[in-house]
Amino acid sequence: MGECCEPDGYDRMFSKRFARRTARRYRRRGLSRSATALAGFLTERGIDGATVLEIGGGVGHVQVELLRRGATRAVNLEIATSYEAEAERLLEQAGLGDRVERRVMDIARSPEEVEPADVVVLHRVVCCYPDFQRLLTAAGSKADRMLVFSHPPRNVATRVLLSLENGIRRMKGDSFRAFAHPPEQMLAALGDAGLRATYRWRGFGWCVVGLER
Repeated sequence: MGECCEPDGYDRMFSKRFARRTARRYRRRGLSRSATALAGFLTERGIDGATVLEIGGGVGHVQVELLRRGATRAVNLEIATSYEAEAERLLEQAGLGDRVERRVMDIARSPEEVEPADVVVLHRVVCCYPDFQRLLTAAGSKADRMLVFSHPPRNVATRVLLSLENGIRRMKGDSFRAFAHPPEQMLAALGDAGLRATYRWRGFGWCVVGLER
């Protein structure tokens, strides 16, 4: 896999069936524990009137929650094309369709095409991108106030599991790969963008880090 992502691999991994399942789970159960921690960090710091940029927001359920909690507008950037129908349906049901702009693009490749926002969100995204420094540098440059992201823990168990999963994908000819990037290097990339970590949460399988400018 190259430095940036390959859209075909993302569309196979995050299919329309996956999008339907994600939207259905959100309608039944609300946010996951890690997404709740992520949204809680932002809400506690204050998002009334804030603009949101979510990178890899999928069906957009995190954006829906943030808009309900006081944010004014959101932009979603997505590489996979399979989420759009479910995202539109979810926004219509929430009555928020006129407050979200959805774009299919890779911010790491074209950061100049994206406007800054008060808040930048990357939930379960960095682990799917090979060049995390390029991605986080681009994301950090767009965060006027805060950035929050989640990532899997970089421990032996996680690295062994991801290695096995990636090996199976390789044998199947699937270009998608998942990564447990070094946390200190991820924070360093965001630190170079002028952000510092002020919040950390760890659950089973996911860590959340909140940063402020």
